[in-house]
Amino acid sequence: MEAPKVTLLRDCPEKTEKAAEWFNEKWGIPKEAYLESMKECVGTKNGVPQWYIIEENGGIIAGMGVIENDFHDRRDLAPNVCAVFVEKSHRGNNMAGYLLNYVCDDLHRLGYDVLYLITSLNGFYEKYGWEYYCDVHEDNGNISKMYRHMYIK
Repeated sequence: MEAPKVTLLRDCPEKTEKAAEWFNEKWGIPKEAYLESMKECVGTKNGVPQWYIIEENGGIIAGMGVIENDFHDRRDLAPNVCAVFVEKSHRGNNMAGYLLNYVCDDLHRLGYDVLYLITSLNGFYEKYGWEYYCDVHEDNGNISKMYRHMYIK
């Protein structure tokens, strides 16, 4: 399988509207919140936030972002990978792993060697070099697992 082409929204501001709409459909966070973060991404070529998508046949099939805090009480654990999503039709072929590795490499180039993410999944992120770090309280009151990735290459 050929490696998918990752689009960095910081370099493609014309795709922010489409991407914000797609992430909104997947996660239910207001489109405006995604747009605000993505517009900041375009103006922040070498910091956080950052947003990434993979497209196929004109549609988005996978994406994720990196923000300071993914709505939890551990503000000291930053930045956070967020909104990780792969369309069901493209799951099972390492698309998420490829995108996670791509994002970790990109953030390393931008000066970030440690990334965090929250999840309710068990055993998924470990396959890609992430390790359980601690539990955190989400802003909505739920408890989630915080994972950490340390750049080592």
